[in-house]
Amino acid sequence: MRIGEAARVSGVSVRALRYYEDEGLIVPGRHSNGYRDYCRPTIDRVRTVRALLASGLPVRLVREALPAVDDGGRAVSEAEFLAEVAGYRDRLAARIAELQARQAALDAFLRDSGA
Repeated sequence: MRIGEAARVSGVSVRALRYYEDEGLIVPGRHSNGYRDYCRPTIDRVRTVRALLASGLPVRLVREALPAVDDGGRAVSEAEFLAEVAGYRDRLAARIAELQARQAALDAFLRDSGA
């Protein structure tokens, strides 16, 4: 299917599909006229990419988590991927705790200021 239909079916924009391709997250086929051709496995991969990115994972980690798309790529093992995701979650939790502490300090300042 062509890019417009692939966008509709996958639930992402045409721009997102092109971005995923530019980042090496998907590799659509090409028709003889140069148009992209999105097959069912590519659409499934788009959905996976979208879900991983929506969870907050950086593109780098998503790229490493997905099977290599060419001989130059290196697919990480499931254990490596899960360890990276856990590390990302832990760093995110630490940032959230820091922001909550700052918020509490501001709340205390405002309370003490009579605001």
